[in-house]
Amino acid sequence: MQALRQMVALTVLGSLTGVASAANITGEYLEARTCNVYTGPCFANAEMSLAGKEAVMAWKVDKGEWNNVKLDGLAAAVVVKAQGTLGTDGVFPMDAGKIKAVVLIDEKANEAQQAALLAFVKETAKDYTKDILAVKNVSIELKNDHVDHVSHFKAGELAEISTRKLKSTDCVCTNETVFYQPLTKVENTSPAYSTRLAYQGNDLGTKFINRGIRSAFMATFRK
Repeated sequence: MQALRQMVALTVLGSLTGVASAANITGEYLEARTCNVYTGPCFANAEMSLAGKEAVMAWKVDKGEWNNVKLDGLAAAVVVKAQGTLGTDGVFPMDAGKIKAVVLIDEKANEAQQAALLAFVKETAKDYTKDILAVKNVSIELKNDHVDHVSHFKAGELAEISTRKLKSTDCVCTNETVFYQPLTKVENTSPAYSTRLAYQGNDLGTKFINRGIRSAFMATFRK
């Protein structure tokens, strides 16, 4: 019996070790879209195919490496423009059509880190980075407060997300829920209220500024 217990303990430990060793990179994640993600079905149905065609996704590495390159403290982001509404409600994916992307890379990264960040973004957001129109090196700031649900992301003068915690007064139809899922695989996800979402670059053929919409997710990532 004692031998059996030891065997079980070793098996569990081995499983936990395998999970831990698989997490080579961890950090903060923030995204926002040009449609409500925390909303009621009536609002979502009214926005489908009309809104949510643009999104900004941002990552900041707390610790870890990609392709054997250390990326501690560095950040990257993707700005996307689709023909239709992006994402999925967890059951049915939207018909987003062709998707174009611009990748923003932390200007503090050296050449090897820039390549690693680009590879990380292309793998992590592979459905949205098949057609990359430009890669820009810019200053990037990303901060998430998971207690107060306040986030701030800024990539030079090109892209920005600011959020606050959702309030009871943000509910309109009282049927609000997390209608859409985050665009990438993340952990510790919380919907948030976007006080500002903006992209002012020229490469996507469109610019946008959104204010006052329930369109953001703050989270952590682990890969």
